[in-house]
Amino acid sequence: MSLQIFNTVTRSKETFQSQVPGQVSMYVCGPTVYGYIHIGNARPMIFFDVVRSYLENQGYKVNYVVNFTDVDDKLIRKAEEMGASVPEVAETFIGAYYEDLEGLGIPRATANPRVTESMELIIEFIRDLENKGYAYANGGDVFFRTKKFADYGKISGQNIEELQFGIRIDVDDRKESPEDFVLWKAAKPGEIFWESPWGPGRPGWHIECSAMSRHLLGDTLDIHGGGQDLQFPHHECEAAQSEAVTGKPLANYWMHNGYINIGGEKMSKSLGNGVLVKDLRGQYTKEAIRYFMLSTHYRNPLNFTEETMLQAVRGVERISNAAGNLHYRLREAEAANDAAAATPEWTQKLEAIRSMFHAKMQDDFNTPDAITALFEWVSEVNGLLAQTEVKAADLKAAAELFAEMNGVLRVAAGEAEPELLDEEIEALIAERVEARKQKNWARADEIRDLLQEQGILLEDTPQGMRWRRK
Repeated sequence: MSLQIFNTVTRSKETFQSQVPGQVSMYVCGPTVYGYIHIGNARPMIFFDVVRSYLENQGYKVNYVVNFTDVDDKLIRKAEEMGASVPEVAETFIGAYYEDLEGLGIPRATANPRVTESMELIIEFIRDLENKGYAYANGGDVFFRTKKFADYGKISGQNIEELQFGIRIDVDDRKESPEDFVLWKAAKPGEIFWESPWGPGRPGWHIECSAMSRHLLGDTLDIHGGGQDLQFPHHECEAAQSEAVTGKPLANYWMHNGYINIGGEKMSKSLGNGVLVKDLRGQYTKEAIRYFMLSTHYRNPLNFTEETMLQAVRGVERISNAAGNLHYRLREAEAANDAAAATPEWTQKLEAIRSMFHAKMQDDFNTPDAITALFEWVSEVNGLLAQTEVKAADLKAAAELFAEMNGVLRVAAGEAEPELLDEEIEALIAERVEARKQKNWARADEIRDLLQEQGILLEDTPQGMRWRRK
């Protein structure tokens, strides 16, 4: 089966084919760095990380770019509130973003370009639009002439007339048409600015992505992604200005993830119901957060509640426990120098699970059904571990399949060697084992309580005494 991607522009699934064999260029709109990121930001961060991981699993080299908007009205207001400069505000929250990124188990993108470091590119791009008749200056501002671009509205599925009457557009007498959007803003007194052919100012929101993506990835991207809220106006305007300059499609595949609701209500500042990632990380593991985000298809709305997070925690525990038990038995079997070949029936079971996983991932990155494949693996592995005698080759094959699937989703722990206890805790566990042999239950319970205080839980399993961290 070939990879199918739902393209927002055509409203249909299409067979994926990269422009350069074995390589993928992917651009995803990143955060405006004036505050801590919330779970609405985290959804595309996690999902498009999975897209990248799966493409890499399929043998592609992925050039993955996520931008930082580090100057705009929000940053200027935040700087005034904090009594700091705009670059200082941006640096603070870019640092916080990277902390959250690591805390969600997401590797950094290939590049994270910033608006403030791309000003020459942006100004040059606007000049190109102006020279081609798509841009006009008025009073130090520069606007895009939307009526000149025939395909304006293709991302959101609306035409110019629908946009004029269906979308609130601020009245601005300097515009030739109400739907024209700003490419360059003249600086107000006291604001941060850059010199330009139109006077001191700064870029509008949409132009930055056109300039930076073209510079780093070329005229046409393989994949352009972002949240559903970016379809209009951001991606609509971005595609218009890019294609007006190059005469080529900005992207061959447009992907948009759905909204996150909080307790059934849309997350919004007006309702004050936002959840910050840094706070969520204090309550749940990265695996549980990723499991929650991937438990619903990326194009569907996702509802955040305590119950849905509890379900994620339970799911992660079930998968991680199976993986941990498997690796425990595998180390024992390898230590015994078991060189027997894998069982054919077991190999067939694993191949059926592998095929299921990839079929779901290739069907527009159907992560909830891919997680179901992981649970099929859990059921089979638990059955295998219930047997007294198990071949090391069977255990190793199961471990390799887990690493393959979880390497894409990263929704569970257990594929790596367990973290070693320090010498003090190892000694306590050994002492507790001896106390139980001597029927010194009071000392055994005392040690158990002491270990719990240090976040260590002991478990008696069919494979022997095991420990895990809370």
